[in-house]
Amino acid sequence: MSTTFGTPGAGVLQGEAPAPGAASTALAARTRGLRKTYGETVAVDNVDLDVPTGAVLGMLGPNGSGKTTTIRMLLGLVRATEGEVQLLGHSMPEGAGKALPEVGALVEGPGFHPFLSGRENLLRLAAAEPGLSGPQIAGAVGDALDRVGLTGAAHRRYRGYSLGMKQRLGLAGALLAPRRMVVLDEPTNGLDPAGTREVRRIIAELHAAGVTVLVSSHLLAEVEATCTHVAVLNAGSVVAQGELSELLESGSPSLVVSTPDGQDAVNALREKRIPSRLTPAGVRVDLSATTAPEVFAALVHAGVPVYEANRARTGLEDLFARLTQNESADASGDIGEERS
Repeated sequence: MSTTFGTPGAGVLQGEAPAPGAASTALAARTRGLRKTYGETVAVDNVDLDVPTGAVLGMLGPNGSGKTTTIRMLLGLVRATEGEVQLLGHSMPEGAGKALPEVGALVEGPGFHPFLSGRENLLRLAAAEPGLSGPQIAGAVGDALDRVGLTGAAHRRYRGYSLGMKQRLGLAGALLAPRRMVVLDEPTNGLDPAGTREVRRIIAELHAAGVTVLVSSHLLAEVEATCTHVAVLNAGSVVAQGELSELLESGSPSLVVSTPDGQDAVNALREKRIPSRLTPAGVRVDLSATTAPEVFAALVHAGVPVYEANRARTGLEDLFARLTQNESADASGDIGEERS
């Protein structure tokens, strides 16, 4: 998927929309002009979202940014006030009967019968799966329980499960049958570090098998470790989307230089009016007004040894903060002007 970026400092990076009428074969899901209102409250406003086939897309945003509402409209659980939704090539919610059997989803926490065991709950769920026949159900349930680490607790009643175990059972339900797409809304909610690592492993397995995964999460480190693409929502709108690697490289260009003489390197560069500073990773050099060869030349001329130099990337946390805080600051500024 090609991605275009705004001008430096704009704070908004927008994915390039496909040409009008273009086939959606490269997209597992897409929305155009998506809007959802509840009375006078705007929950989602003009969202154009692309989920490439085979990608692991992390949907990020502050609380109240519209992530879950967008997911619910994508799955046909909520009807959009305005806009277009396509899931696996089918218009939603009209095409839900054709699209949803190929989609596993865990949205806003799992809901199961409290007095049934974990296995009994999954057996009931599996019986409603169009992709599973009678003889396959018991095996599919056993495999799903084993996959999320609940085999030992499968006989226990759901009401006695911890929050993390309930989350695991919901994930097992999403993985009961073969899927083309899996949608996970905060899948690590309530999980300990070991459970979080298991979710990461499951997402990696799905990705390796060619399954498209859409993950809504507030854990930026997990998104950075597992996702190939990112969409950032703020105040109900998409403020950035595209390949994760491209988004992380879209900030101010800089170079990290590894040298045993860090302070000498900083002094030499500042003499040449090249902004630089010491960091735990090495000397970070701002390339906004210079080039990497000029940096190397300045260091060599000053007799500073250079062991290694790498293009620095913006961390996802920094990118997220820049996008969401800039938008919030703009909004706050507008409000202030109206009140004055």
